Amino acid sequence: MKIGIAADHGGFELKEQLIAYLKPMGYEIEDFGAYKLDTSDDYPDFIVPLAQAVAAGKLSRGIAVCGSGVGASVAANKIAGARAALITEHFSAHQGVEDDDLNIICLGGRITGYVAAQELVLAFLRAEFSGADRHQRRLEKVRVLEKENLN
Repeated sequence: MKIGIAADHGGFELKEQLIAYLKPMGYEIEDFGAYKLDTSDDYPDFIVPLAQAVAAGKLSRGIAVCGSGVGASVAANKIAGARAALITEHFSAHQGVEDDDLNIICLGGRITGYVAAQELVLAFLRAEFSGADRHQRRLEKVRVLEKENLN
């Protein structure tokens, strides 16, 4: 599975740790930065290109990290086709994929510990969209909203 990962300074350390954790498992990872710790960087500069790549189908899934995970979620969801959520517990990590076809997990580098982040990311990456009619119907309503608000 090819995945992307991006973080600003608030998520830089967790991003680096997740890359080191996931690569030996066979995940192909595209790093969208930040490539160094710079406290003056801005999360949209890294999160938006990640979300665009996921929405375009160039990546199977994305991992977005900022200090709290909130800004990463807000920025990613501005991209049509990106379905991002701040995840803080195991159930939503897999249920978001299974029911809502979540394609970007957002984490808080200042609030999510390494072991918890590993567990959340694995639950997210291993989950599959159910494709159930009710979930397809709901996603179609989201797609319509995205098309209506492209201006």
